[in-house]
Amino acid sequence: MDIAATTARFFLAAVVVLVVCRLVATALRRVGQPPVIGEMIAGVLLGPSLLGLVLPGVQNTLFPADVRPMLYVVSHIGLVAFMFGVGHEFKSQRVRGLGRSAGMISAAGVTVPLLLGAMLVLTIGPRSGVLAAGIPLWVSALFVGVTLAITAFPMLARIISERGLTGTRFGSLSMACGALDDGVAWVLLAVVIGAATGDPNRILYTAGGTVLFLVFLAFVGRPLLAWALARPGAAVEQLVLVTAVALFAAAWYTDTIGLYSVFGGFCLGYVFPSSPVADRVVDAISPVTKTVFLPLFFAYSGLNTQFGLLVSPALLLLSLAFVVAAIVGKFGGCFAAARFAGERRPDALRVGVLMNARGLMQLIALNVGLQAGIVTDALFSALVLVALVTTVMTAPWLTWLDRRAARMSESVEQGGAVSRTLSASRPDDEGESR
Repeated sequence: MDIAATTARFFLAAVVVLVVCRLVATALRRVGQPPVIGEMIAGVLLGPSLLGLVLPGVQNTLFPADVRPMLYVVSHIGLVAFMFGVGHEFKSQRVRGLGRSAGMISAAGVTVPLLLGAMLVLTIGPRSGVLAAGIPLWVSALFVGVTLAITAFPMLARIISERGLTGTRFGSLSMACGALDDGVAWVLLAVVIGAATGDPNRILYTAGGTVLFLVFLAFVGRPLLAWALARPGAAVEQLVLVTAVALFAAAWYTDTIGLYSVFGGFCLGYVFPSSPVADRVVDAISPVTKTVFLPLFFAYSGLNTQFGLLVSPALLLLSLAFVVAAIVGKFGGCFAAARFAGERRPDALRVGVLMNARGLMQLIALNVGLQAGIVTDALFSALVLVALVTTVMTAPWLTWLDRRAARMSESVEQGGAVSRTLSASRPDDEGESR
């Protein structure tokens, strides 16, 4: 297929992806699920798990081998821009007044699922047949542990905002813990990616390049961006161009040193200035990123997800074990830590539920691992299942907790009303008896 035909086929694939993602997201929104859930599921449905299984000819026509590299490149442009927004939002989170609780909950939310996931991989070992050949066992174990430790910080922020929970104790605490969790998880993921080669020189190259990158951003990149955005009379279009150049340069550099482009986008967003002008630039970039490019990323992820592999009893059991480890580790660890830190039980429960969602962030980490050769298609599919299950269950779980709290509050009020009625009638009864 020549380049013109490939380009035409790419546009057809993009049309199908955007339409299907929108339809599924709209349908699931009616049952209380955020759009990202519909887009995740739509990506899987367009892959070999459904479309490739039922209509393999149609799937091959829509997503031929020549189109997939284009889909990967275009979707990763949006992914880098999305991580830029996540980094900018990450910076805005404050843990003042929440420091002790947020620190304890975040530490448990990373450590417990990481250990459970790593122990599971170390237990099954190479005999499971799902681990990548040539990758040290401890690297695979650490990678799985890190993916289970990730929290879907952007989706968490969206749920808290849509439900009007921003001013609540557990909403603020969840945002702070989610930001801390993802920061630690991305650092650990960078370590895993650097160690995946098993080459000490490569590890030093990645580590040294990372330090230089962070130093450059802190002492050169941040002041330059602040100066560029502070120029009087600069149009938003010009500032978006400056931001895009910086973003692509950061993505190129982090890809070159082995960190992958998403880290460059995240770090640049973190050092991006905080000002009304900067916010307008971010707002100009975000809509197209979220509505156009991210669905393409979900489609690419779906093309690499083969739930048909989970028909194997052994792999299905392993997938369920990952799901259990993810929920017990994240929800259980965060809930226990919140209670230990002195948080009220209702707040601790909701923090645990919100922190348990993994969503897009886990898919990003999995795709990084897939490109680095750390995970196989089977392991990738099993961990995508974890992302779907833990994300889908978040909204219904929160709704159930809210309804239960409302019923309990109503029961207490009714009990109080009965008690007040009895108390009011008791003096009259006494008077009559006298």
